[in-house]
Amino acid sequence: MSGARVAAVGVLTGWGEGIGALPDDAERAAAGRPILPLRIPPRPGERFRRATRECLLGLASVEAMLEDGGLGRDAIAGDRSALVFVTAAAYGSANRAFIESTTTGAALHFPYTAPSAVPAEVAIEFRLTGPYVILIGGAAATVDALWQASTLVERGVADRAVVLAVETFEECGSLYARGRWLSRRPLVEAAASALLVAAREKPVYRRSRAARAGMESTRRRAGETLACEPLISLALARQRGHPTDVSGQWRGQVATLSWPAVASQRD
Repeated sequence: MSGARVAAVGVLTGWGEGIGALPDDAERAAAGRPILPLRIPPRPGERFRRATRECLLGLASVEAMLEDGGLGRDAIAGDRSALVFVTAAAYGSANRAFIESTTTGAALHFPYTAPSAVPAEVAIEFRLTGPYVILIGGAAATVDALWQASTLVERGVADRAVVLAVETFEECGSLYARGRWLSRRPLVEAAASALLVAAREKPVYRRSRAARAGMESTRRRAGETLACEPLISLALARQRGHPTDVSGQWRGQVATLSWPAVASQRD
């Protein structure tokens, strides 16, 4: 084995669970709503009593990934499992809640304001004790994360790697309203995870400033999901059952990772 492939993908969005919930045209389906929030039921237990919404979304997306691959929790536990987390906005809601807590009476723990809060909760819940990477950015950063995860597997640093992306917008809706030119509408909250395992095929990574053909198709269906977009693209490609290039754009940079048979090699 000299490469890495995608064995499972879990997707949750403001449209619902899985890619089957995505509309054909997100802008039309949003009917003028600027943000589509993603709700999940609360988790029992003292550890989750103060956990932020984005942490709970991350946990739910990994569970969806395991279900997609027909896997149990033990399949990803241990020190041979890497975790790579990406977000552009999910730490904003916790930061805002903490800053405003003196006036609202909230009691958010300071550690939850860090971007590391989401992957930390995931690592604890699923007993992931291998290599650990956090990237801050949009869709291009997630392609970078997929490349880093595949590299960890290819080099034998890990036997498998989970790439996790979470984006929330509702708590900072007023900020996005003031900066409408910074992102497209609708903003759709999402959480997505992909599991990479060893394979013969080695993905090829490229960086450029030129948009790739087909980059708009995922955004047209899902809306603006920032860092979650490439993982949603992977899920859609696996459903179609043919090889694909996964691309993402962020601040003028386009990153692409090409898997010769990412969609056709399923567990």
